Amino acid sequence: MDSTILAQAPKLAPHIPQMRLRLAGRMGIPPERVSVKATTEEGLGFTGRQEGIAAHAVCLLTPLGSPSDN
Repeated sequence: MDSTILAQAPKLAPHIPQMRLRLAGRMGIPPERVSVKATTEEGLGFTGRQEGIAAHAVCLLTPLGSPSDN
């Protein structure tokens, strides 16, 4: 699972390890398979004006027991 959080503030870097652990636990996958990144939009848009936070996430689902389960 790969995710990106768009926020001007607060600084999220100190919280990313715990976010990865929580997401992995909820999905039942190892934390190594979870990527969480944070970035700003350099003052642009509603996130840049600190009016909100946005997130994008993508994951690849495979059937249980498939070779990629390892």
